[in-house]
Amino acid sequence: MCNIWQGRFPDEDSGEDGFSGTAPARSYQPNGFGLFSMSGNTWEWVSDWWSTHWHVRESAATRNDPTGPASAGQKVVRGGSFLCHASYCNRYRLSARTASAPDVTAAHTGFRCAMDG
Repeated sequence: MCNIWQGRFPDEDSGEDGFSGTAPARSYQPNGFGLFSMSGNTWEWVSDWWSTHWHVRESAATRNDPTGPASAGQKVVRGGSFLCHASYCNRYRLSARTASAPDVTAAHTGFRCAMDG
């Protein structure tokens, strides 16, 4: 379960998943690793800068735990949001990545605090 748009987009979010708009933390059961809401609800900022071609120019080693370029104009956001709908957005999954300018705020963008284990 994850919080995505359900109903006729963009006119009606039926809230079949229990929520219209963002859902509170821990609204759904955690995954097998004990992590909550890893996809859907809000796009989550990550520390990486966005690039569509950085890995092409760099060595194959950058594909294993990549950090992206040292700087760029946009940051990476991951996981999809409550505005994702099957009619136009298939990115409500953890591996989904898109870009957002670092000075933009939106109701469908959030962040997750994390630390290295």
